[in-house]
Amino acid sequence: MVNIAYIICSVLSFVPALVLHEVAHGFAAYKLGDPTAKASGRLSLNPLKHIDPFGTVILPAMLMLMGWPVFGYAKPVPYNPRYFKDPRRDDVIVGLAGPAANLAMAAIAAAVAWGCSGLVANPAFANSELFAYFYVMFLPTFALINLYLMFFNLLPIPPLDGSSIFAILLPARYLPKYYQIQQYAFPIFMIAMVVVPYVFHFNPFSWYLGATAGNLFDLMFPPFFS
Repeated sequence: MVNIAYIICSVLSFVPALVLHEVAHGFAAYKLGDPTAKASGRLSLNPLKHIDPFGTVILPAMLMLMGWPVFGYAKPVPYNPRYFKDPRRDDVIVGLAGPAANLAMAAIAAAVAWGCSGLVANPAFANSELFAYFYVMFLPTFALINLYLMFFNLLPIPPLDGSSIFAILLPARYLPKYYQIQQYAFPIFMIAMVVVPYVFHFNPFSWYLGATAGNLFDLMFPPFFS
């Protein structure tokens, strides 16, 4: 029963975390003058508009089965930097909008957890199985998945959001070449993410997410969850 409840909580957390992450990218680009995401229907909250078969379904399912932190990705929201008034600055804003949305959702879950912490001693809530699943399982799962997605996407690896910082650091003449190599960098990273732990018997990605998302979670949530 607990495993089924965990799977349900993970799905109910993972889908909105991914959808709002991508919508935040598109909305930021739209507000900066780029209509590409809106024209392609990617400002929608409909999950079907954002599903990537591997990143949204297969990868998180594999990670869940292996007991690793659950994260993944959706279809990247298209945007065109040519619409931006300041392409370097605006590219960073669009890139960071997705992780910012995940941080906001984790903060909301933490606020609800703090708000509900006083209800634990109330018999009407303490004896409620539904409240227990919501408080003990759903809220921390929702927050952790959002934090995992945030820090995963902040890695400076194209085309993850953290790589948008290159738009500021690289000379303008190198940007077209940089955008070309994005399509090759991520598949190599995904292979490394699976192969490295088995070859070296050390999972740097789980360590990274534990050191970042895990520690931030401990700071945000009531001591009960630590």
